[in-house]
Amino acid sequence: MVDILLVNDDGIYSNALLVLKSVLKEELDANVIIVAPTNQQSGVGRAISLFEPLRMTKTKLSNGDYGYAVSGTPTDCVILGIYKILKKIPDMVISGINVGENLGTEITTSGTLGAAFEGAHHGAKSLACSLQITADHLKFREGETPVDFITPSKITAKIVKKYLDGNFPCDVINLNIPENADEKTPIEITKLAKKMYTTHVEERIDPRGRAYYWIDGYPIMEEEEGTDVYVLRKKGYVSLTPLTLNTTIKNLDEFKNKYEKLLNY
Repeated sequence: MVDILLVNDDGIYSNALLVLKSVLKEELDANVIIVAPTNQQSGVGRAISLFEPLRMTKTKLSNGDYGYAVSGTPTDCVILGIYKILKKIPDMVISGINVGENLGTEITTSGTLGAAFEGAHHGAKSLACSLQITADHLKFREGETPVDFITPSKITAKIVKKYLDGNFPCDVINLNIPENADEKTPIEITKLAKKMYTTHVEERIDPRGRAYYWIDGYPIMEEEEGTDVYVLRKKGYVSLTPLTLNTTIKNLDEFKNKYEKLLNY
């Protein structure tokens, strides 16, 4: 039986976890363990709790199933799931399904991707899955979201099966599913776009006359062909981006030959 550690950054009460677990168990006959943050943890990247203790609580979920709630980050969930719950490296770590897409090089800020990279760091095949959501008020919610996760879960399960069966030369798969996808929606292998959002800082004034700031942005729709942003937002296809933990530049020897003497001058 396949052992899958299922985590997210939307929190233990996200109904996406329960739907995906049910589909994985049905279609892969998998042993799926849920370990997720107690609270919403979007935007924390691969942060780890080094300076405060963590608590983990076995928690009854809305369908009567159980998961483990961790008072920390998605990365903390992966570590505790592997070393305290499973006590072995699982066959796969799946992070998601995230409410909202994770595209472009901005994935480094994503708690969803942070958990997937942490799983890969410990030797598991890892996949991050996210669902495009155009209604902004549905993002970053606590608890259940009025979204149908069945089709995205079936698409994810199909990719997971092929990933487990095949020797994919990557550390992490970043899967992004269009909001209106069906099971026949084409899957395209992509590269990361530069950005998925513009950057905007709004300044406001509090009742005591002091400035405070909100960081936000607007979705980028125009991007280079072949990127995840283009494929998901312009073509409406499923974007699958193979990623690696090693972010060293490709032409390292060329860089060394050009700059090493200069640096030692």
